[in-house]
Formats: sequence, C-alpha cells, structure tokens
Amino acid sequence: MKIGYPCINRSIGCSSGRTFRLASYSGERLEETVRENLRCLQEILRFNLRECILFFRITSDLVPFASHPACTAAWEETFAGAFADLGQFIRGHGMRISMHPDQFVIINAKDPGIVERSVAELRYHAAVLDAMHLDGTAKIQVHVGGVYGDREASMQRFCREYSRLDESILRRLVIENDDSRYTVADCLRIHEETGIPVLFDAFHHEVNPSGTGVAEAADLCSATWRGKDGILMTDYSTPFPGGRKGRHAESLDAAHFSGFLAETAPTDMDIMLEIKDKEASARLAVGIACRDGRFRPPAG
Repeated sequence: MKIGYPCINRSIGCSSGRTFRLASYSGERLEETVRENLRCLQEILRFNLRECILFFRITSDLVPFASHPACTAAWEETFAGAFADLGQFIRGHGMRISMHPDQFVIINAKDPGIVERSVAELRYHAAVLDAMHLDGTAKIQVHVGGVYGDREASMQRFCREYSRLDESILRRLVIENDDSRYTVADCLRIHEETGIPVLFDAFHHEVNPSGTGVAEAADLCSATWRGKDGILMTDYSTPFPGGRKGRHAESLDAAHFSGFLAETAPTDMDIMLEIKDKEASARLAVGIACRDGRFRPPAG
C-alpha cells in the first residue's frame, strides 16, 4: 500500500503544471515552460519521499499543448535526460505514478473528431510515462464517458474504440467508476469484454452504488489487475459537509479513513487522496496507514 495525492503540492512554492495561452505558443516558450515544470516535479517527488508519500498523480499540463497540432516540438528528445532522471528516481525509491486526462477525453464519444482528439491526448500521456521508462504499473485513468441515451450501446462503443488503441496506451489505460453514469458493475462488465483494469473510486461508489458494499467492490476491482498492472489503484475522498453531490472534502477525515482501511482489509491497494488540501492530508493518511500491515515504506 502506498498513499498519494494528485498533481499539486501546496507547500513548496512551485507548479509542475505551468502553461500559457495557445496564442503565445512558440518553441522557445514551450521549452522554457517544460524545463521549469520538470524541475518542479523533481522537487515535488523529493518532498514526497521525505514524507513517505510514494504515490503521485502527475499533471496533464506537464508539457503544454503536447497533443495539439500547433505543438511540433520534439519535446521527448529535448528533455530525454530529464525524463530519464525522473524515472530513475521514481523506480529507485519504489514510487508509483498515475495520470488522469481531463474530462474532454471521451473514448466512447459519438463524434469521431472527439475520439480522434482523445486518442491524441492519450498518446501524449503514454509518451510521458514511456519517457520516464516506467513499467506498466504506471497508469492512465479515464472515465467510461457519456451515456448518450443508450447505456448499452455506449459501453459497446467504448469497447470497440478501446480495441483500436495503440499498445502504448493499452498497457497503461484503466477505467474508473464515476459519480453519476457508470457504476463499478458497469466497469466490471467492460473489463470482462476488454480486459481493462478497473480503478476503484470509493467516493463515487458511495454516491453511485451498484449493489455491493465498499469491501466487496474493492475486491472485485482488485481482481481485474494482473501482475504486470501492479496492485489496485483506489481513489479516496469523503463528501464536503453540506456541499453539492460529488464535492470532495477539504481535508482528511481521519476516523473515516481509518474505517475505510479496516473495511477493505486485506485487499492491497495504492490510495490516491482526492482531497483539497493535497499533501497535508497525505501526511496525515501516511501516519494512519503506517500502522496497517499493507503499508510499504520507501525503497532505497
């Protein structure tokens, strides 16, 4: 078990997702921005290691506009050394990495243009992880997509488009249950047809259940991950008190998290905290999880 948080560290004073307006795009501007983003990512990972936070979701903005036709820069070649160094650090300390493209990535869209742009964005995400020389346990998570008035047809469309993806994407792509459209049961059906691993989102399962408890749902999702995929990835949060449906909490509820760990034992998983205060909650979660037999300290 590893504990992590997504994309942004609020303690260190830099961002690995700096970007700029497309209208001001230039090769020089891109190179300057990517260099700073990679430098900050290294700083975040070093911070995380000190805190025993070994799971991290890298921002999709690491290389701005990488999947846009305007980007013709050979960023993989230009920054090959920096990416390789990051990967060596990650592997050397037993860390795990994920990425989560924005919601405009819709594999089962009815519009072929949206599918084409979605695939281009997935190629970029896979290229980032490949540039770090990370194995197939580094994953790219997406939602199934829209329902478009016909759930069955939309699920079949996802399966069809999934089968056409590049191998570089297929080895990394996972789907998660969402908070309104596709449940754990729906995702498991897609897995049965395609073999795609199912990431378990515990909060989404609470607001969009499928007839199973948290422990059983986590166990069913875990069974979809093969050895080369690594152990189950789980997104964890709790609702914002009095907030709209699906809004995430500002900070970790220690008692709820402790209960979640107890309820899901002995299923092993790496837990991504989708909580607003990021590394602050991750530190607290590590302090709780380190008493759990599934928790693993840093390597190296």
